[in-house]
Amino acid sequence: MGSTEDPDYPQIIVQYSNGFLVSKVMFTACELGVFDLLLESGKPLSSDVIAARLGASTMGMKRLLDACVGLKLLAVEMTQEGALYRNTEISNVYLTKSSPKSQYHIMMYYSNTVYLCWQYLADAVREGRNQYERAFGVSSRDPFGAMYRSDEEMVKFMAGQNSVWSICGRDVLAAFDLSPFTQIYDLGGGGGALAQECVSLYPNSTVTIYDLPKVVQVAKEKFVSPEEHQISFHEGDFFNDSIPEAELYILSKILHDWDDDKCKQLLAKVYKACKPGGGVLLVESLLNEDKSGPVETQLYSMNMLVQTEGKERTAAEYSKLLEAAGFGMIQVKRTGKLYDAVLGRK
Repeated sequence: MGSTEDPDYPQIIVQYSNGFLVSKVMFTACELGVFDLLLESGKPLSSDVIAARLGASTMGMKRLLDACVGLKLLAVEMTQEGALYRNTEISNVYLTKSSPKSQYHIMMYYSNTVYLCWQYLADAVREGRNQYERAFGVSSRDPFGAMYRSDEEMVKFMAGQNSVWSICGRDVLAAFDLSPFTQIYDLGGGGGALAQECVSLYPNSTVTIYDLPKVVQVAKEKFVSPEEHQISFHEGDFFNDSIPEAELYILSKILHDWDDDKCKQLLAKVYKACKPGGGVLLVESLLNEDKSGPVETQLYSMNMLVQTEGKERTAAEYSKLLEAAGFGMIQVKRTGKLYDAVLGRK
């Protein structure tokens, strides 16, 4: 690549061109167990020891570790015996499997699934549809049929979503005072991490996770303890099956999966089921009204193109969808984190 000193080759181009290299270094260190090993060891280790314990080549591991140092995911100290590596606080908190705020599972989902779809981004832009058929040889007509194409893939996806709510869940649930709502349905609640945050923040509430039968089965087996008495389950397809009455419905990262017509269809069903005085909480990453950013949300919208039928929207666009379904008194709160909150009332 050109010299970064060349005024005709600005640093921003270097950074953007190297973006996928950066993420793959982080994903690979997670996948190989580098951060977990260093956490468990309780002391800095040499590249030879790390390579031997993880079954990797010494040359390849040394380069990976040095790249992680450059990315500030590891720290290195030089001793008489040579270089010794240790985790940084960031990697201990977010990249080790055992951390309550671990992002390991979403990293693996991005590395092994999302990346494969993004190889066909140009095709997605040309065709205006998701790329599961090219990436995995499965029909692109049902995005979630493709996402849940195997039990292993479904567990990966659910674990990844749970890891997101471990760092963002409380922010979106505390954006508004939801304590008046005691009977809550989490539509498409998946692995239950947001529901768990909800009953922790609002101890007088009960949350029912409404999701597909196979998703509910996995959530019960792997993610939600039977001791969680405030959390229950409802099996169904909320597009095709009835939605029970409740005081509040949470739709977290649901509407961004679908086009406007599907969103209106779902919100109309929610409005009909909602108790008078109740409401719906949308949890989404909001675009600026002029679509100029945030860049993370713009990139999420590209991801919706390659993986779903939907897109990211502005607060005004979500408000319009809510109003079309009958909801009023719409409030918007930007959390300053990855996801924001929109509350509509019946």
